[in-house]
Amino acid sequence: MHIGLNAQLLTLRQNYRGAGINTYIFHLLRAIGELELPHHCTVFLGERGFRAENLDLHYTRWPTHHPAVRIVWEQLVLPELLRRTGVEVLHAMAFVIPLLARCPSVVTIYDLSFLRYPQAFRPFNRWYLSHFTPLSARRAQRVIAISESTRQDVIRYLHVAPERVEVIHCGVSPSFRPLRASEVERFRRERQLFDPFILFVGTLEPRKNVELLVRAYARWRAQDPRAPRLVIAGAKGWYFETIFRTVTRLGLDNNVFFPGYISAEELPLWYNAAGLFVYPSLFEGFGLPVLEAMACGTPVICSNASSLPEVAGDAAVLVAPDDEVGLAEAMRTVWESAGLRQTMIERGLARAREHTWTRVAVQTVQTYQRALGV
Repeated sequence: MHIGLNAQLLTLRQNYRGAGINTYIFHLLRAIGELELPHHCTVFLGERGFRAENLDLHYTRWPTHHPAVRIVWEQLVLPELLRRTGVEVLHAMAFVIPLLARCPSVVTIYDLSFLRYPQAFRPFNRWYLSHFTPLSARRAQRVIAISESTRQDVIRYLHVAPERVEVIHCGVSPSFRPLRASEVERFRRERQLFDPFILFVGTLEPRKNVELLVRAYARWRAQDPRAPRLVIAGAKGWYFETIFRTVTRLGLDNNVFFPGYISAEELPLWYNAAGLFVYPSLFEGFGLPVLEAMACGTPVICSNASSLPEVAGDAAVLVAPDDEVGLAEAMRTVWESAGLRQTMIERGLARAREHTWTRVAVQTVQTYQRALGV
């Protein structure tokens, strides 16, 4: 096959936009290259710092880091490039295919938050995704959903035939692993985090349900002043101010720490230094931080909403995303039970080992073959 991969959203910048979709694109491209396939793979991208083995990198001269420019390039320029380069099947790696493309296509859809939580999107982005994603999903030969939860949403909201929507779970990078105790202790001293703590990682926005986490933590701390510190890490999203106000209102300014956005290089250290990872999100296409924490040997508590139960399996404690009392009790129970924590650590490490980017790459290439009917 001659496979084309549209990776215009790929960025190597160390900011919050470098997470999520970018993580999927970066690691999937690398993993496909490492498979040493007999196929020719052409990647269309604008990020000139990216390198990967066995991939033909085709850089655009357009400034596609600007959304409007990227959309025009994808819809008007890419179809001609596909024709000229002889691409036989295109993987649109984020929501939208070029509607004028003549070759068979595969599109990855991460979640339908632009339909489920439209208020979280800028008007133009919401309009574009709401109109072009359904068209793309119905025109593509195959749709890749990163969870069964997303698959069901694609079938229900976008009216795509079930047999055309395939689930391929995300992988977790090998950089997320248990680190040496001396390395973790040195990191704690540098950050003045002398004891294990409770950790949350994610953009500070309503969908992540951080306010409920703060209230549950306050409830636990009111019962036991010896409760550990809470670290809430992530970039400031929309309505983040309410989180800070809640911390102050509950008298937790000395007990809750906001380190801001954490780079990909430093993130494994934070997971390793934490004694417990808590992720009470209301809605996730996959919930990669849950898997990352498990891979680092950190016990996990997460909500039982959307895709999170299928990611966590039996390795995490699940709590309803509106159950403040239940979350407080879950945190206290896990923190105080060494036996339970050890069981969760062992199950989490085993769970994470099942999710490799090599597996993702193999399953994705098989999807290309089905799209071509070979």
